[in-house]
Amino acid sequence: MLNKLRNFSKGKLAGVLVAIIIIPFVFWGMGSVFSGGNTNSIAKINNHNVSTQDFADFINNSKISPELIRENINNNILEELLTQLVSTSLIDIEIDELKIFISDEILAKKIKKQKSFQDENNNFSRTKYEKFLLENNMTSVKFEQGIRDNELKKKLFTYIGGGIKSPFFLINKNYKEQLKKIEVDYIDLNSIYINKNEISLDDLKKHINENEEKFLVEKIDISLIKITPENISGETEFTENFFSKIDEIEDLIANNNSIDEISKKYNLEVKIVNEYYPGKESEDLLDEIYKKRNKQVLEILDKNDFFLLYEIKNLKKILPSLENKNFLIMVKNDLFEKNKYNIHKDLLTKISKKKFTNEDFSKLSKGVINNLKINSIKDTNKFTSDSVNLLYSLSMNNFSLVSDEKNNVYLVKIKNIYENNLIKNSQENKTFANKTNIKIRDGLYNSYDFLLNEKYKIEVNENTLDRMKNYFR
Repeated sequence: MLNKLRNFSKGKLAGVLVAIIIIPFVFWGMGSVFSGGNTNSIAKINNHNVSTQDFADFINNSKISPELIRENINNNILEELLTQLVSTSLIDIEIDELKIFISDEILAKKIKKQKSFQDENNNFSRTKYEKFLLENNMTSVKFEQGIRDNELKKKLFTYIGGGIKSPFFLINKNYKEQLKKIEVDYIDLNSIYINKNEISLDDLKKHINENEEKFLVEKIDISLIKITPENISGETEFTENFFSKIDEIEDLIANNNSIDEISKKYNLEVKIVNEYYPGKESEDLLDEIYKKRNKQVLEILDKNDFFLLYEIKNLKKILPSLENKNFLIMVKNDLFEKNKYNIHKDLLTKISKKKFTNEDFSKLSKGVINNLKINSIKDTNKFTSDSVNLLYSLSMNNFSLVSDEKNNVYLVKIKNIYENNLIKNSQENKTFANKTNIKIRDGLYNSYDFLLNEKYKIEVNENTLDRMKNYFR
């Protein structure tokens, strides 16, 4: 658990704290999830205990409902929430150790500057302030402590990352990376894939033989009885008499009667469906039954307009015939995708080993080479954002595979790179100076995140965490 929490925490802490800096302080309420929570320790940070009640309060003060927690209890949601609390606690401990504080005077100014507490003349309104507290069922002490905590965290991160001023060469480097233009030649690889309509029957059979286990289909025999008021009780409506007969049938099922015995007792017609699987004349109702094929039980289903009694028999694996259109399409698609994969793999291997040449590029194109200018790293008119970022990391005459939003894949060559130097004291210089400062500051926050994880020993009480999990189950 400790390792899980640490791994989750790294990279998260800085993000949480950056968010604190830019998001206004907000309160919300949920009702108590834990009434009378105890003070048992659920985690320990060096000599600082995180109590069960601390964790309960943290959950109560979040926007996460108990229902959502219950639904995701097996997806480590409590571990993630605990990690967030531990991250917040780490920062609180750091603030104490560094003796960072906010005076009452500064706190009062912060509150009075909030527009929601000002009148039409932009003066602080005690009435609006008190009304806000009443509407949110909150004391002034609690609200002001929240503001103080938020300002302390902002001050800490100003202390860590404040005063950063990037040198011009870094600003210029960032400018050129972001705004350089590149010209590329590219080949649409759809032109070299095998044509699905031209795949021979022999190729399909060979592909099936080489991957037989993959194409085996589970087929089942199904016995079905549709039960309506008319065929079981001679009525047109769902009456008490009808439902009493349904109860009788359920008792017969419980006593291990077969579907044939039940059909004889009530003179009901049994429909037989042999060798069914979803690819063969698929039906929603039969597909629903097919999903339960491994149980092979006799069961009655309520379908609103009727009841359905069914029994699954003879589960077996077979290889469908290529005369089945759905199976034929599936095999063709699989062979097509395998061909694509092999082409991509071969190209990437050659590119990574620097064995793919301009001559190879020309041969592969078959005389059809497209040209494109990409005007910035944010230019995604042709390729995806990730693809453009990749292309911007390459040098002249380098090759790569990229894709568009429709998942079409292209072989691309960097033909030209156009770069401009930043002019000092220009507006662009100011803009990119801010961007560069933020980038450096983010790096500092991530480093600080790592430092905190190394500086403090975090231990989790597994038993207490399990008890809290059981509460939600």
